Amino acid sequence: MIDSHAHLDMLAGDAEAVLTRAHEAGVDGVITIGVDPASSMWAADFASGRDDVWATVGSHPHDAKDWTPEFAALVRELAARPRVVGISEAGLDYYYDNSPRDGQREVFREHIRLANETRKTLVIHTRDAWDDTFAILADEGVPERVVFHCWTGGPDEARRAIEIGAVLSFSGIATFNNAQPIRDAAAITPLEQLIVETDSPFLAPAPHRGAKNEPAYVTHVAEALAAIKGVPLDEFEAATVATTRRIFALG
Repeated sequence: MIDSHAHLDMLAGDAEAVLTRAHEAGVDGVITIGVDPASSMWAADFASGRDDVWATVGSHPHDAKDWTPEFAALVRELAARPRVVGISEAGLDYYYDNSPRDGQREVFREHIRLANETRKTLVIHTRDAWDDTFAILADEGVPERVVFHCWTGGPDEARRAIEIGAVLSFSGIATFNNAQPIRDAAAITPLEQLIVETDSPFLAPAPHRGAKNEPAYVTHVAEALAAIKGVPLDEFEAATVATTRRIFALG
């Protein structure tokens, strides 16, 4: 398995032990995510020279208010590193509105441009902002490789993402009792456009809900999604690993 989205920098300085537990659970690789200058630099540095970790770099929409030309230059510089595979996590969050919406939209546009320029995968965070997300993608030009991380939409939004060739990444939310629309979205998503993640240390799946999440638990997400898809677990795992490698150009 590959955990396609985790925040290893937030796991209490215990990243090596976390990765050991992941390997013991059959998780061979993790993509660690940058969301601001410090975490982007940490992710790029931590992934450097390893064969089990890759990184993304960029700004979370919550922090769009802090985006600067200097940060954009840093993202461009870090994206040139071979273990940096994505621009993220970029997008729009109208649920919390931690940054003004106009600023979020402009910074999202800049991330799309960076993804197109660097030819790295665009990893999108979107919440309660579907129409603007798809409109901006259409306006700027959908990058060659796009992932919607931590999918929170239903089937209608999934169809729109599938139509533009994006990959949908499902987290432990799919195991929550109140998440039927997300499971319905997974049910209609082709296997070649579906991957799994933990979003560690957040969103621990059942049976660990309420605990600190970590990459080892992506196996529980896979089990839930395989059941939703009606696919044997080993077949599902092989398919999602292949899709993760393709969409992030991992080789």
